[in-house]
Amino acid sequence: MLKLMFWLLLVPIAVTAVYFTVVLKWNYSVGERAGWVQKLSRKGWLCKTWEGEMAMVSMPGAIPEKFLFTVHDPAVAESINQVMGKRVTLHYEEKVGLPTSCFGETRHFVNQVVQVSDLLLAPGYAPAVPPVPAPPAPPTKN
Repeated sequence: MLKLMFWLLLVPIAVTAVYFTVVLKWNYSVGERAGWVQKLSRKGWLCKTWEGEMAMVSMPGAIPEKFLFTVHDPAVAESINQVMGKRVTLHYEEKVGLPTSCFGETRHFVNQVVQVSDLLLAPGYAPAVPPVPAPPAPPTKN
């Protein structure tokens, strides 16, 4: 009876725990994507996660591609909210094999955001650059 309970109860629990440990620690891919964050909202019935959408433009005039992502860390979500509408780079880890949406609605988990300078979106357009002050003149000898 004890052996049967071991095989029917403890082994499946141990296998499930090992599976979740491996899936949560292992990354299918790691990378960065640049664009403009359009949306970030906290969603979920029971398990609340931050779900976002970023528009990526490959070249001027092209239709933007949407990058859907999930954020677990509230501090990272706050950082993304502060740079909403500005050009950013999101560092993400892609995880596969998570069985429920409690971990997030996407496979891309953002863990860092960096604001970058804006791209020039029109050919021939250059932003005004303030003039560089001339270096001070060397002292003269009399």
